[in-house]
Amino acid sequence: MKILLINPNTTSSMTDKIAIAARAVARSDTEIIATNSKNGPVAIQGYLDVAACVPGLLDEVACYPDIDAIVIACFDDTGLDAVRTLVSVPVLGIGEAAYHLASMVANKFTVITTLSRSMPGLESNLARYGLLQKCSRVRATEIPVLKLEEGDKSTLDKIRFEIREAIKYDHAEAIVLGCAGMADLVSMLSKEFGLPVIDGVAAGVTFAEALVNNKISTSKIGAYSLD
Repeated sequence: MKILLINPNTTSSMTDKIAIAARAVARSDTEIIATNSKNGPVAIQGYLDVAACVPGLLDEVACYPDIDAIVIACFDDTGLDAVRTLVSVPVLGIGEAAYHLASMVANKFTVITTLSRSMPGLESNLARYGLLQKCSRVRATEIPVLKLEEGDKSTLDKIRFEIREAIKYDHAEAIVLGCAGMADLVSMLSKEFGLPVIDGVAAGVTFAEALVNNKISTSKIGAYSLD
């Protein structure tokens, strides 16, 4: 099985990080092909970046015709519908995958994301997926996406603070990390706080494998049809 893991921004260090997270959960017979857009924003932080990255994302998808599934590694689920229209293989966004996984293991979950301006888009997606009622709150750490690549203590402390607040005030039973750049923090934070901490990259790969194994492809009747 070949899964194409696409980072829609142009930051290769983030691509390397999410590739590690993906391969850590993938089956031994799954090949993870990790890549990023060659043209577009260096980080996706709000509506303008989401729109600006779609052309580069579609160009990258077109370079890999021989794959079994695609995971779009942007928590905004950037370009998800466009890519599903372009191809017939399963296409998953890491936001959608993480939300569904969280809803399966907890009554309520909180999303911890980067900047406040990203919150409306995530809340809109939750409503679209029918999962807004399962999400207690979307919280912003005010950490720029590329700051996550530095791995400094102050950045981690901000994430820890929001998790504590989510447990105390949101009554969150699970935490969804709302950025692909947080993928390397899952194991540590889950052990530290004693509750499920969910990364969308791992969730997306796992769901993609399940869809391929069940021979489920993207529907081409209706919205995702090119006819």
